[in-house]
Amino acid sequence: MKTNKDSKYMFLRKIKPFLYLGVFYLIISLIIRTVFFFHPITTASFGFFEVIKVLLIGLVNDIFVFVLASSILALYFLFLSNSKYKKPYGYIILGALVLFFLYIWLVPNNIFKQYGGSIMEIALVFVGIKTLFFGLMLFLPTQRIKIRNILYFITLLLYVLLIIFNGVSEYFFYNEFGVRYNFIAVDYLIYTNEVIGNIMESYPVVPLFSGIMIVTLTITWFIYKKTKDELLELPDFKQKMVLLGSFMVLCALSALAIPSLMQIRSDNVFADEIEANGLPKFYWAFTHNELDYFQFYSQINQQQAEKNFLSQYPQQTLSRNIVAEQPEMKKNVVLISIESLSADFMEHYGNTQKITPFLDSLAEKSLMFTNLYATGNRTVRGLEALTLCIPPTAGESIIKRDDNKKKFTTGNVFKSKGYDVKFLYGGYSYFDNMQDFFGGNGYGIVDRNNFKPEEITFANVWGVADEDMAKKAIQVMNAEAKSGKPFFNHWMTVSNHRPFTYPDGRIDIPGTAKSREGGVKYTDYSLKLFFDMAKKQDWYKNTVFVIIADHCASSAGKTELPMDKYRIPAMVFSEGFIQPQKFDALMSQIDVMPTVLGLLNFSYSSKFLGQDVFKPEFQPKAYVATYQDLGFIKDGHLTIISPVKKVKQYSLELEKSDLAPAFKLYYDEKLLKDPDQKLVDDAVSAYQSTSYWLKTKQLNR
Repeated sequence: MKTNKDSKYMFLRKIKPFLYLGVFYLIISLIIRTVFFFHPITTASFGFFEVIKVLLIGLVNDIFVFVLASSILALYFLFLSNSKYKKPYGYIILGALVLFFLYIWLVPNNIFKQYGGSIMEIALVFVGIKTLFFGLMLFLPTQRIKIRNILYFITLLLYVLLIIFNGVSEYFFYNEFGVRYNFIAVDYLIYTNEVIGNIMESYPVVPLFSGIMIVTLTITWFIYKKTKDELLELPDFKQKMVLLGSFMVLCALSALAIPSLMQIRSDNVFADEIEANGLPKFYWAFTHNELDYFQFYSQINQQQAEKNFLSQYPQQTLSRNIVAEQPEMKKNVVLISIESLSADFMEHYGNTQKITPFLDSLAEKSLMFTNLYATGNRTVRGLEALTLCIPPTAGESIIKRDDNKKKFTTGNVFKSKGYDVKFLYGGYSYFDNMQDFFGGNGYGIVDRNNFKPEEITFANVWGVADEDMAKKAIQVMNAEAKSGKPFFNHWMTVSNHRPFTYPDGRIDIPGTAKSREGGVKYTDYSLKLFFDMAKKQDWYKNTVFVIIADHCASSAGKTELPMDKYRIPAMVFSEGFIQPQKFDALMSQIDVMPTVLGLLNFSYSSKFLGQDVFKPEFQPKAYVATYQDLGFIKDGHLTIISPVKKVKQYSLELEKSDLAPAFKLYYDEKLLKDPDQKLVDDAVSAYQSTSYWLKTKQLNR
């Protein structure tokens, strides 16, 4: 008969693996927090008691997170049993595992393939290993303990590896962004092909991963030796229920406590980030791709907000009739959005490296928008601004949201005029949800799937080289021209992206250098190649080319929204149609396509919130944003509205420079104690109205 003492001893023995792993996790978390305290990106100072507070809250955070994270280990122990290998149960379970493996491997478009990336391969490997080991333990009963020990070692190895890998990942993420995980980290997990490929091609992974594996194996072996004897005697059903019940209570407590801990805030942003745990923040970002404006941001009366915002248009309504004074021109339009092309890469803006010779020369023959700002710091933000022509909203880009279809888009306007409308992309368009967005809004899609092997001279993880996409674009446009219909094509480049690899021999910076300057110069080379080919086509002189960056190369700076990190080059070129000139007034990325439609004298019903900059009612302004800070630039001020109803305003003064005023990039952003209330109301009106119209589907077509 078992005594209470025996039960307690059994309980302590069976939780030994959890205790060892938990202590290891807490040590790694403490090391990461300590590193963050002294990291150069952490510009705040901390008092003694604040450090103690951060460490204590962090410790409690980590304990609760580990309890939830150890659920899989608990399930592993729960299902350890000898009875499941008895006839006929063992054969039934093995048969089910084999069928599941065949489903993943052979069934087209199965649930794992639909997720994209490497999800299908991961699932196939996991189920394959599970099936193999179950079969071995079923047919080799005398070796069952040895096989179980191997599986236990692998389970511990995976836990230790994930703990270390998460710590390393949090360091690199903080090193780049100065925060714990957010929406960008979610992207990194979902698009494993691109991201893992990017790491492999960008960093010295052999020393890094070798070090990780050595530490992982050492720690795993230590924990395994200390705890493997606990698998010799498996608990009976009653003991399992006691252990499971205790664990479920701890999980429930943790699930309730973690959200409360995440609500603890201070005036020190870095303290909030350091005391937080990255995993709950990752989960929150994964489940909340949109921040509810009406929950987190400053508001005014909704009717007043809409009235304020719509006052900039002659017809002060959301849906407006644009009526041209001249006959429409059915010219082809090619919109080229260039990956990560900051204004400061161009010689016009003071760069002396001569890495954009073609674009600088083209700018002199174009209508150049010299004072234009990107709405965000991600590709999807740029695509959103150029396609929907609306200010950014809190959270993820609309492109990444579920409700991203049937919107009023640039493509809709061209389609209504009889145009063939396509989105061209050198990578796989499932990335960043582009396929879902553009396909769901009536665009035809040409991406890497449309390339024959012989059409690809070079490719990296992001897609085919820009020169290959340029050749494919010419091929597509030639086919469209033969149909007799005008075309609107939106081409998104890929080569100016880490790891910055491209074919050798094209430019004077080798692709093996993996430098951003090389990426910029190669994209410039590819664009010249495209235009050289386009000039030989019959449709060239009847085509308007719009060249613009999607966002800048970096967004980090001294303030939440540093002005120079959002300034991008943009130009409209059409030989014999667009006269070379420079438009120097402040404008936004969302104003570009309404302006192009104006140049073509299009009459149409519009829900665009951007403006034609050549209309007399145009008001110079720009919208810039991260996923949570929403900025509004107007009248020499930058107004920023942020969650928890925070409002900041900066005065903007150009720093001294030898450049012409139109090309000066750098501003001294001075925080104002007393913000201009009218500009605050303008900012709130713009973002509140846009958020409301999206929420109520009024921006749908």
